[in-house]
Amino acid sequence: MSSSPQIRSSFRPAQVATPRPASPPSHSTLVTTLRAAGCVFAEDEAELLLSTAQTPGQLAAMVKRRVAGLPLEHVLGWAEFHGLRIAVDPGVFVPRRRTEFLLGEAVALGLRARNRHLPCSCRSDRSSRVHPDHPDHPDRPSHPGHPGQPLIAVDLCCGSGAVGTALATELATELATGLATAPAADGPERVELYAADIDPAAARCARRNLTAVGGQVYEGDLFGALPTGLRGRIDILVANVPYVPTQEVGLLPAEAREYEPLVALDGGADGLDVLRRVTAAAPQWLAPGGHLLVETSERQAPQAVEAFARNGLLPRVATCDELYATVVIGTRPQDDGTGR
Repeated sequence: MSSSPQIRSSFRPAQVATPRPASPPSHSTLVTTLRAAGCVFAEDEAELLLSTAQTPGQLAAMVKRRVAGLPLEHVLGWAEFHGLRIAVDPGVFVPRRRTEFLLGEAVALGLRARNRHLPCSCRSDRSSRVHPDHPDHPDRPSHPGHPGQPLIAVDLCCGSGAVGTALATELATELATGLATAPAADGPERVELYAADIDPAAARCARRNLTAVGGQVYEGDLFGALPTGLRGRIDILVANVPYVPTQEVGLLPAEAREYEPLVALDGGADGLDVLRRVTAAAPQWLAPGGHLLVETSERQAPQAVEAFARNGLLPRVATCDELYATVVIGTRPQDDGTGR
């Protein structure tokens, strides 16, 4: 027997209370949580987490990962480097602020291709430790570049591609500004950027960052990953090689030891294994007057300088006390007898 219309019309579904969306924790609560987990800059981290998370659930997951010890940059998915937001995937080396000094030196050398200089508040001991006849002495003319040809830059051991991205961005801006105000007949007018890393995750991450600046990323071991057509053509070669001695890797913060690739940290017995390989091959890849820039420690700088000189590069050391950064720079002589 069917129900009467009156009975059907009087039926109403039960009212289910809709849960109110969870509210995100307050800034002070988040700071307390992060500080209890050992985060030194808890206030700054709380602001970054709150501004990055799109939902309370996402924020809770991010806080959980950070409290567990993951690097903040891996939790956020990005790192700030030279004013740029650089994508940093889990398991990829996190760019350090001190490496901005390496970047600054590379930019300055790139601009010298147009006889321009980039002021730096950090100390670079060019005059005191470079012979007046050295091509990098500030009073000597710079490598002139090639009329109408691009400036070739390479980011070796690129990791996330932070250095290459910032280098291409800065040089492109400065070169464009220079061309608009004082066109140069003897210098490069654009930048071509190439990058390489042996870690597949790093290469994938670098492609995300370098695509925006027209860079090309290759996966492989040092120069073996690069197109052979770059031999003898590279003007600026930056290599943020691993330089932590093997026995000292265990002394690094847990964030680095546990969540960053060992290949990006461990530089061998004295920390200079990869640096030596780079300096040995660099002269065949650099253009005459081209520059190799490598970050190292102050303690390792004398040995690094020896490696540069032994392979025919004219070395100098630049340091920045503020960032506790040391960079060794080697220049391929304009005429080194290679015939390139």
